[in-house]
Amino acid sequence: MQFRNLALATAGLVVLAFTSLAQITTIEGDVKGTDGKPVQGAVIRIHRTDIKWDSSTKSDKKGHYVHTGVPLGTYEISCEIDGKPVDKVTGYKTSMGDHPPLDFDLRKSAGQDSAARQAALQKALETGQISDELKRSMTPEQQAQLKKQIEGQAEQMKKRNALNAAFNDGMNALQAKQYDQAVPALEKASEVDPTQPAVWANLGEAYMGLAGTKTGTEADDAMQKGIAAYAKSIELKPDDPATHNNYALALAKAKKFPEMEAELKKAADLDPANAFSKFYNLGALLTNAGQAEAASKAFKLAIDAAPDNPKNAESYYQYGLSMAAQASVAPDGKITVPPGTVEAFQKYLALAPTGANAQGCKDMLTQLGGTIDTNYKNPTPPAKKKK
Repeated sequence: MQFRNLALATAGLVVLAFTSLAQITTIEGDVKGTDGKPVQGAVIRIHRTDIKWDSSTKSDKKGHYVHTGVPLGTYEISCEIDGKPVDKVTGYKTSMGDHPPLDFDLRKSAGQDSAARQAALQKALETGQISDELKRSMTPEQQAQLKKQIEGQAEQMKKRNALNAAFNDGMNALQAKQYDQAVPALEKASEVDPTQPAVWANLGEAYMGLAGTKTGTEADDAMQKGIAAYAKSIELKPDDPATHNNYALALAKAKKFPEMEAELKKAADLDPANAFSKFYNLGALLTNAGQAEAASKAFKLAIDAAPDNPKNAESYYQYGLSMAAQASVAPDGKITVPPGTVEAFQKYLALAPTGANAQGCKDMLTQLGGTIDTNYKNPTPPAKKKK
């Protein structure tokens, strides 16, 4: 009886043993490097997270690894190459039956890790805080470099905020023609960041506006500073026609006419479609300032820029007037005008026969003894009527 009981007991143990053996499975897969080739000797570490159980295996020359007798459970499975962790899978649950391969393809994981790392780095730069997970993936040297970058970005942000505040204050004052407030604000902006052409261009405008409110040496000083600011803006952005145009206007106010003409030509070269209007506006400005000779040159530049454009007719009229102002009168009362004066009035009538200054041109031609063509045609023919 004792023997039988012993046999029965042994049979029970065998059943338990088979039951225990049935609760295991296999983990296997392939390891490929970043070049897509199989990696031999990669260490696959298998760590069970629900209870204590650890094991490992290595990949063969084909990059394949296999580990049998793995108990059912939840695992963290990592891959090491040359002693360095390169990839891992967490929360991996084993099961009975078919077990799909668990591959480590470093081409994919490298891309995923790179994207996750970039996101973590970006967040660190935005918040100024380096996460613990990111720290663990970095060497001390890399952490020091990132901290330096964070500090540099914080300084740039501080600088940007100061620049925007000063520039906005200056622009608000400039638009309100409060030049005594616009100048110091824009000066501050130029000190915060001297590489911004817009700051210097508007500082030039502010100084020229301030000069108009001053007299004597104060006006001259403000004007010179305005010219210097425009020059600095052009140095930083030489291809901006608007700045060249405004710089020319400033030079005209300072009576630096050769320099003015050179700048206007640059503006015209950069924006040829609107060159004539820039020259015309300058001529009007110089006329109002009593600079007849300089105004005449400006109107001539406008004419040369668009000689047959009906929109440019006013340049011919103003040019004619500026030339007529230089006329000389002989003792016998005969009026002699510079060459091109009569032709300017005639060209106006050709371009704008019914223009606002058409009668003025006719009157000037009568006084100067020029002919008036009464057969001018409208340069812009009327639209054809639809049938």
